[in-house]
Amino acid sequence: MDKKKKNKVVSYNKWGYVFLLPFIIVYLVFQMIPLFSTIIYSFFEYYDDGLDMVGPTFKGLGNYIKLFANGDLFIYAGNTLIMWILGFIPQIIVSLLLAAWFSNPRMRLKCAGFFKTVIYLPNLIMASAFAMLFFTLFSKGGPVNSILLDLGWIDEAYAFLDHEWSARGLVAFMNFLMWFGNTTILLMAGMMGIDTALFEAAEVDGATSTQVFFRISLPLLRPILVYVLITSLIGGLQMFDVPQILTKGTGNPLMGSRLTTMTLIMNLNRHLSVSKNYGMAGTLSVLLFIITAILSFLVFKISTRKD
Repeated sequence: MDKKKKNKVVSYNKWGYVFLLPFIIVYLVFQMIPLFSTIIYSFFEYYDDGLDMVGPTFKGLGNYIKLFANGDLFIYAGNTLIMWILGFIPQIIVSLLLAAWFSNPRMRLKCAGFFKTVIYLPNLIMASAFAMLFFTLFSKGGPVNSILLDLGWIDEAYAFLDHEWSARGLVAFMNFLMWFGNTTILLMAGMMGIDTALFEAAEVDGATSTQVFFRISLPLLRPILVYVLITSLIGGLQMFDVPQILTKGTGNPLMGSRLTTMTLIMNLNRHLSVSKNYGMAGTLSVLLFIITAILSFLVFKISTRKD
């Protein structure tokens, strides 16, 4: 009898693998094969030289040595991390505050559903549309400069996109606006999953709202905070569309010989679309994958270590 039941379970289980086949096939075709192709390309010299295609010629680690010998790689990595940090810090602070307010039953906020929808709406707008909007708003002849001039706060129109920190600040601010709503929803879901008995016990013991937040809510939200941090870090390293459109793909402003808003993915796009250097593009892609994996692992280990 037991043997018949076991065979029946096995016969049912095979349908699970059958339904997984479409996902596995799509993953292999559109993820794994391109990944291995990119790794292979990174060891070859392969680029478009005018009307002629050079390569593919096996170069071993030649592309990697050339990439590290060029100091621009570290400049672009620094630009990417700076703009990500400038956007992520206010994003996580504002999201935590909003999540705490919306999930607190004692506050009894009116029209909470409406405000949650409004907060999440920027996440639905395409980054390209956002970038075009800000490009228009903060141009020399745009509404922002007109308002500042009318208020008498500035004597002449300020070129936001021609100064290093104002350009970086705009990119960070746009990333903050686009993603703080999504982060708020995630953190709010985590807070609503915390046992209310813990809050009631803390209230009976005379704990303040601040103490409850830092001693109960925040520690129990650690798994979600780690998830938000890692996904935001991966998205930050892949930052492309906002600075690409805002600076018209130039990575300006140029400070000395340093492009201050050029990100790693913008540099990768230049190799693919401008110089047609597929070997260097593959090398940069592999390096970006390794950097993302290392940083994600470090963040995970530091955030999940036992106190």
